[in-house]
Amino acid sequence: MDSVHKAVLRKHRVFLSGELLVSDTIVPVLFQEDILSQDQVEDIESQPTNRLKTLKLLDLLPTRGPRAFQSFMRSLEDFSWVRDRLLLELQNPPGSGPGSTDILQIPDSVLRKVPSDRELSRLALRLGAQWEEVLMDLGLSTEALFRCRADHVLNAHGAALAGLVQWRRSEGKAATVQRLLQSLQAADVHPSVLMEVLT
Repeated sequence: MDSVHKAVLRKHRVFLSGELLVSDTIVPVLFQEDILSQDQVEDIESQPTNRLKTLKLLDLLPTRGPRAFQSFMRSLEDFSWVRDRLLLELQNPPGSGPGSTDILQIPDSVLRKVPSDRELSRLALRLGAQWEEVLMDLGLSTEALFRCRADHVLNAHGAALAGLVQWRRSEGKAATVQRLLQSLQAADVHPSVLMEVLT
């Protein structure tokens, strides 16, 4: 799948998981078009809720070759408002609109560094209800998010921090401030939040 298409699916992951009912038309179309295997269909259908079924599909789609995105778009016939939003996003890719210069306010040396425990803790405090959306964009699986929530039931800061630390551990040197900034922007968190954390 094209990197632009992957980025659009990642950016709208939370929106898609709240809007789509994948079992009725989307999964059958993708199976029929040979995008999904029988095992993958069963894996999706074994998820307990519509939201988790959609998230499982979104985990699989980027790995299913160059035809996957177009087939997915065709499968959205019953969800025209979703398809329109994705098409609009493709016409205005990230970094082309107002506010795309925000990234320039942070020096390159800072953008390339891996954030410290203290910085991640301060960021986790400021994310509030958007922590899950940010972590999804960073690539944490639904299972990992569920574990963070379950381990910190009454503590959103603890759950967000656990997820951020897990992301940094799994990505190593690729877990940069720049990558964090991209996910914050994808979740509509203003870059100034990160700049406060870093100063």
